[in-house]
Amino acid sequence: MVKRKFVKQALSHWMNGAGPDSDVVISSRVRIARNIRNLPFPMMAAPDQSLSVMEQLLGVAENGRLNGLGKIEQVRLIELTELEKLVLVEKHLISPNLASESRNGALILSPNEEISVMINEEDHLRIQCLCSGFQVHEAWDSASKIDDIFEEQVDYAFDEKHGYLTSCPTNVGTGIRASVMMHLPALVMTGQINRILSAVTQVGLAVRGLYGEGSEATGNLFQVSNQITLGQSEQEIIENLFQVARQMIEHEKSARSKLVTESRLRVEDRVRRSYGILTQAVIMDSKEASQRLSDIRLGVHLGLLPEVNGQALNELLVSTQPGFLQMAFGEAMSPEDRDRSRAELIRSRLATVS
Repeated sequence: MVKRKFVKQALSHWMNGAGPDSDVVISSRVRIARNIRNLPFPMMAAPDQSLSVMEQLLGVAENGRLNGLGKIEQVRLIELTELEKLVLVEKHLISPNLASESRNGALILSPNEEISVMINEEDHLRIQCLCSGFQVHEAWDSASKIDDIFEEQVDYAFDEKHGYLTSCPTNVGTGIRASVMMHLPALVMTGQINRILSAVTQVGLAVRGLYGEGSEATGNLFQVSNQITLGQSEQEIIENLFQVARQMIEHEKSARSKLVTESRLRVEDRVRRSYGILTQAVIMDSKEASQRLSDIRLGVHLGLLPEVNGQALNELLVSTQPGFLQMAFGEAMSPEDRDRSRAELIRSRLATVS
């Protein structure tokens, strides 16, 4: 059941750091939005209509169509506490929208958490695939296969002129949002980040923070995704993101090389100071934790802090969030309590991987 596994384990398979270019790209994601023909979008649906949607889409999983994913979990969000839903948001397995509007919301999860299918979110169906590192094409292939399985069983809302119809006009067309989560500390430190991000937005891509739209880019983590879903094919959307992200990866790696060549002592001092603070601090707010962990992540990939396991840093991205902290310590916490527990958890985790 979700309470025993998905909520209690911070590290998903797609966060294992084993993918290509994982020194820069944390993860690649493709999300596909779909709706059922002749039924109102979730925000306009009556309770019996949204219940019918949920039962119909869960039925695709129940009839064995998704057997290739392994032993999948079906979760009706009404069965979860608010804290459990918050943890699933922090793990990127559901959206904040689904967590807050979950009357007849549901979730289908693969065992490794790479496939997440949300039901009755902003759209009837949102298929999400997450891969470790820079694997945009692989994420698209997986999401597309799941989409085909559902399309065999469900009559999608589709218009010959406009493509797939969605609740938000910005998703009409292909219904695809592809993104890469990138760690770009060297571009920030060398003052190149604003120029790079400005260029990215001019070619139809959006840049957001760790939790997508409306979130701040803390810890030098930036989510780069497509903005256009209408007028381009799926392949064009994926390839455009791939090519732009590839250039950003090269710029970041070049900036890291420059830092090591021209400012090695200063960079190593910054990395070691952050490591020292994280291993000794008694209280730590989330913003400072994000920045200090970013410094350590950079140090690991530059070979300046070889004693730290990079995978543990990915785990800390989730386990230091408010919901997961409260779940891990088994109690509701004030912001001050969370800052204390966050520092304790980071000290403990770094001690076991050093």
